[in-house]
Amino acid sequence: MKKIFMTLAATAVALGINAQAYVGGGLGVANISVDNGYSKDDATSFKFVPEVGYSFNEEWAAGVAFGWEGATKGGMKTLSVNPYARYTFVKGNLVSVFVDGSVGYAHTYNSGADVDNISVGLKPGVAVNLGDHLSFVTHVGFIGYQHEKDNNTKMKQDGWGVDVDGRNIIFGLYYSF
Repeated sequence: MKKIFMTLAATAVALGINAQAYVGGGLGVANISVDNGYSKDDATSFKFVPEVGYSFNEEWAAGVAFGWEGATKGGMKTLSVNPYARYTFVKGNLVSVFVDGSVGYAHTYNSGADVDNISVGLKPGVAVNLGDHLSFVTHVGFIGYQHEKDNNTKMKQDGWGVDVDGRNIIFGLYYSF
């Protein structure tokens, strides 16, 4: 029993030596144009996504991103939480390429909307090391499954696929401790 405990303790210490906590997040901005055949309207959406995480080694990390999204017109707001496991498959001195495996939940609301969205999938990204502790990070798109439910009308929508557009690109900075 003592050998098992000592082995587990040594493993925990070894993992802890290489581990790094990080904080950061991203900002996103998109312009949306709607043309319904009768009128045209433009709105700008904003996304703020703070994030905390923990790097276990050079390849694996885990974290959680919290999000807030709003628009200049329509009053639509979205709150989200997105825990993830990150695998870095290209690690260079300056640039790293990774993919986040994530399970996310988002709730969209305004005076008339009440929509829940659940997603499971992959979010590819790139990190550029700006210094010993600072990185510029971008996530590009989403590959996976999404389920959406309108709580007012009880309408449900399920979808699989790849979603890469201007609203799925987020830029951010990370600070590693």
